[in-house]
Amino acid sequence: MKDVRNIRLYCLLGLCVLVLLGCGKKADENKPISEVKAEAEKMSVAELRSMALKYKEALMAKEGDVEKIMAELKEVPLAKKLGEEAVGLKANIDNVNKSISALTKRFEIYYNEIKEKDGDLSGLKI
Repeated sequence: MKDVRNIRLYCLLGLCVLVLLGCGKKADENKPISEVKAEAEKMSVAELRSMALKYKEALMAKEGDVEKIMAELKEVPLAKKLGEEAVGLKANIDNVNKSISALTKRFEIYYNEIKEKDGDLSGLKI
């Protein structure tokens, strides 16, 4: 009985470790380009692919944010299009677009490094 409980405990601990390791590096739009380039040059193709996929996921999420904000903006009555709410929504769209641009630049670094190392680019197109 204790053995089964111990096995479950060790399996749970192992799963937690794997989850924590998987949550290591993430897409960071504020990381300096020079730092991203330096890290990318040292990475293996598998690591590059993993980072490129994280940036792609972040980009897709940001594009979803833009669509949500655009839908909210469409709901604003024409008489209030120049009002505070609409201006705020437009500012939000601009901020998200800047974020998308920063993420795209960093994604392209990983993508191009994979290409240089003749790695698999399937599933990485944006």
